[in-house]
Amino acid sequence: MPFWSREKCRRIDIHEMMKDLFRLYSDRLWTGESLSGWTILVVGEQGLGDVIQFVRYVPLLVERGARVVLVVHPILKSLLNSSLDASVVVTGLDELPPLFDVFCSLLSLPRVFGTTLHSIPAAVPYLRPPPALVEVWRERLGTAGIKIGLVWRGNPSQTNDHNRSAGATRFLDLVAAFVGQVTFVSLQKDPPAEEWAMMAPFVRDVNADLKTFADTAAIIANLDLVIAVDTSVAHLAGAMGKPLWVLLTFAPSSRYMLERTDNPWY
Repeated sequence: MPFWSREKCRRIDIHEMMKDLFRLYSDRLWTGESLSGWTILVVGEQGLGDVIQFVRYVPLLVERGARVVLVVHPILKSLLNSSLDASVVVTGLDELPPLFDVFCSLLSLPRVFGTTLHSIPAAVPYLRPPPALVEVWRERLGTAGIKIGLVWRGNPSQTNDHNRSAGATRFLDLVAAFVGQVTFVSLQKDPPAEEWAMMAPFVRDVNADLKTFADTAAIIANLDLVIAVDTSVAHLAGAMGKPLWVLLTFAPSSRYMLERTDNPWY
């Protein structure tokens, strides 16, 4: 019997949703049992980059016979709908179907699946922008020459952003040195005005077009390389199989594994 009713529990945001689910329905938390014929509610409860990195586990639920309802921030919805199996319903909090059998947070799936360094699901690319949108950006950016996307800042509300964000001045020498040789595309969303004033002479401005991650992904699909600090765009490039140079803080997440030159997640 499905256990969760949309009318029974009103939601404020994703974090509040997870708190309510754990508080009210801890006995319905999915811990690895058979999912055949069940609907599982999966909540992308962490940051945008975390959702992009760990959504790779959703197809494993489908393989187990589940119908998956995936709750994410609306900015990710169109990209995930174009990337995931049609049996996966990607939704925001205001569109939830009324009933579910079990639930799990997205970032709990690696633990439930018993992930080790050698069993990380890494079938890259696993995220794909809508093809029509890719074509739009192919026409706008052109096919000639080397094109590199840049991101020098993360979300300022992130608690560790003062460590991970490099600032535009760290990129200025790079872009100035390759004027006329490389087309640099700013994937930086809403950069500070003083930083944009420095970068504007050297990079292409697409900020107004970055409405959802489908837009960002469609642009990335037409680039040769992305250079970024540790943000959601870096994870997006990895999930798309795009060459990426990522600038890391002195003490990054253990997922980056500093003792190696590659990363088994991508």
